[in-house]
Amino acid sequence: MLFQTYLLLGSNQGDSLSLLAQARTLLHHKVGEIQQISAVYRTQAWGKTNQPDFYNQVVKLLTPFSPSALLQGVLAIEQQMGRVRAEKWAARLIDIDILYFGEDIVSVSNLEIPHPQIPHRRFTLAPLAEIAPDFVHPVLLLNQQTLLAQCSDPLAVEVVTQA
Repeated sequence: MLFQTYLLLGSNQGDSLSLLAQARTLLHHKVGEIQQISAVYRTQAWGKTNQPDFYNQVVKLLTPFSPSALLQGVLAIEQQMGRVRAEKWAARLIDIDILYFGEDIVSVSNLEIPHPQIPHRRFTLAPLAEIAPDFVHPVLLLNQQTLLAQCSDPLAVEVVTQA
């Protein structure tokens, strides 16, 4: 059985566009089949703001893995790509977040799905609304387009490359 999931890719160190492409390739080879990708968006750093702009992209993926197994696969890819987890909101070569896992709601010690910050982050909602405008948040019961319209995040999000 395959499960539909949405992942957010982000990078603000090195050649971010190449790193996002490398992450997509590794995701495809290790955790599932990529069905759709958004454009790449640039935004100022969120949380810790004294660092380079972030480049973000959402991918829709079909995976045979459970949410926990998918998380392990994603963390392994981050590690393989050189991600070091030293500080919250720090600059990073690659960051891969599980946003949605179908319509499932998951809350365990190291994983919360839907990602709790989705409604608060324009850099997440803009690419989500691009590729899945009508996908309904299973807790808030609002689609991505509505969440984006209601988002109070003041940081501008700019399309850098088309999908």
